[in-house]
Amino acid sequence: MRSVRARAAIGATLVVAVALVAAGLAVLSVLRTNLIDQADLQAEVAAREVAGQLALDTAYADLDLDDEEDHPVQVTDEEGRVVFVSKGLRAISGTASTGVSPVPSASAGATPSPGDDDDDGDDDDGGDSARPARGEVSSDDPDFSDGTATVDGKQADYRFAAVEATTPAGLTLTVHAGAPLAAEQEAVNTVRGAMLTGLPLLLAVVAGVTWLVTRRALRPVEGIRREMAAITASEDLARRVPEPGSRDEIAALARTTNETLTALEASVERQRRFVADASHELRSPIASLRTQLEVAEAHPELLDLPGAVADTVRLQVLAADLLLLARLDAGEKPGAARLEVGALVREEVSQRTGDRIAVTVEVEAAEDASYEVNGSRGQLARVVGNLLDNAQRHAESLVAVRVAADGAGVRVEVRDNGAGVPEDERERIFERFVRLDDARSRDDGGAGLGLAIARDVATRHGGTLTVHRAPEGGAAFRLQLPRAA
Repeated sequence: MRSVRARAAIGATLVVAVALVAAGLAVLSVLRTNLIDQADLQAEVAAREVAGQLALDTAYADLDLDDEEDHPVQVTDEEGRVVFVSKGLRAISGTASTGVSPVPSASAGATPSPGDDDDDGDDDDGGDSARPARGEVSSDDPDFSDGTATVDGKQADYRFAAVEATTPAGLTLTVHAGAPLAAEQEAVNTVRGAMLTGLPLLLAVVAGVTWLVTRRALRPVEGIRREMAAITASEDLARRVPEPGSRDEIAALARTTNETLTALEASVERQRRFVADASHELRSPIASLRTQLEVAEAHPELLDLPGAVADTVRLQVLAADLLLLARLDAGEKPGAARLEVGALVREEVSQRTGDRIAVTVEVEAAEDASYEVNGSRGQLARVVGNLLDNAQRHAESLVAVRVAADGAGVRVEVRDNGAGVPEDERERIFERFVRLDDARSRDDGGAGLGLAIARDVATRHGGTLTVHRAPEGGAAFRLQLPRAA
C-alpha cells in the first residue's frame, strides 16, 4: 500500500468506480424517465380514446376498449362514484377511487340535473369553469399517478392517466386509464444487473492496467534509485544515473540528478584540492618557524627573530584567508549594510602608509554625489586590500585606484604598470592557490588566495571581478558592484 504503483492503482480504481456509479445512476434515471414518459403517453392515449367515446354519448356497455388487460379503465362521475370499469378489473389503487363495482348513476346520454344544462357546462358561480364543454374532452394535460391493478387475477403496477370528458347531456366524467410498468421495471432491472455484473470486472481491468502502466512508467525511477544507492555505497561521484530516452518528467529528473552529481563532484574535488593545497601552504611556514625555534633553543645567539616574526605573520594571514574561504564555501551571506564605496577605498588606502609605492585615488563625481552599495564592509574592504596587495607586488612605479559609475552599478578599478597578466591566464589567476611563474616566490608571491577570495566576495555581493590590460601596460582589475536600491 505504500508503493506508488499500489496507490496509483487504488486511486484510479476509486475514481473510475465513482465515475461509473454516477454514470450508471444517471443512465438508470434517464432510462426510467423515458420509459415512464412512454407509459404516460400510452395511458393518455387510452384515456382520451375512452373519453372521446363518452363525449359522443356512447353508452358504457358499447364502449370500445382495446387491450383491456394492458390498459385497465375506470370511469368516475362528478361525485367520485365509479360508474364503469373495464372487463376483468378486480382491484385498483392509485386512482380517485379504489372501487371496481359500478354504482347506479346517470349514464352517458342521460338528462342532466337542473343547473347543468348550460351550454358550456358551467355552474352559476363559475366553480366548474375548468370542466370541458358538452360533447368535448378536456384539452388540459392529464393527471398522472402510479398505482396497481388486478386484471383477471394478475396484479401489476400501472401508470394511470386521468382525462375528463363531458357528455352531451352535461355529465362530466373522469376516465382513468392505465399503462403497464412491467416493461419499464424489467428494462431498468436488466440494465442495473448488467452494470452490477460488469462493474467489478471493469474495475479489475482498470486496476490491473493502471498497475502495469505505472510499473512500466516508474521502471526508470527504479534504475535511478539503484544507481544512486550504488553511488552512495561506492562514494564514486564520477558515476551517473541512466537517463531514459523519453522527454517526460522522469527524464528531466534523471538529467537534474546527473547535473547535481556533476556539481557535487566538482565541489568535492574542489574541496579536496583546497585541503591538499592548504596543507601544503601551511607546511612551509610551520616547518620554517619550527626550525628557527629549534635552532634558537639550541643556540640562542643564532635566533633569526625577524624571520620568525615574518613566518608567524604569513602563517596568520594564511590562516585568516583559509577561514574566510571556508565561511564563503559554507554559504555565508554578505551583510545588508549600506556603505559608500568611495569612502571605503579612501579609508583602505589611508591605512597603507608602508606600501612600496604610493597609491593614487581618483573618485569621479557621481550624479547623486555617492556610490552606495549594500554588503559587508569588512569583506569589501578585504577585496580592495587584496587588489592593492596584488598591484603592489607586481607594479614598477604606479598603483592607482579609480571609482566611477558603470551603468546602474559602481566600478572600482585598480591599475599598475607591471608586466600585466597574459590573456590566456586571466581566468586561471582567480583559482585558489594559483600563482603565475614570476610570482611563485614565497616571499613575493603570497599563497595564491587573494584574488580567489576577491572574486568569491564580489560574486556573493552580486558583482563581478575581471582583469584587463591597463593603459600603462600592466594589469587593470575591475570590480563591479550593483548600486544600493
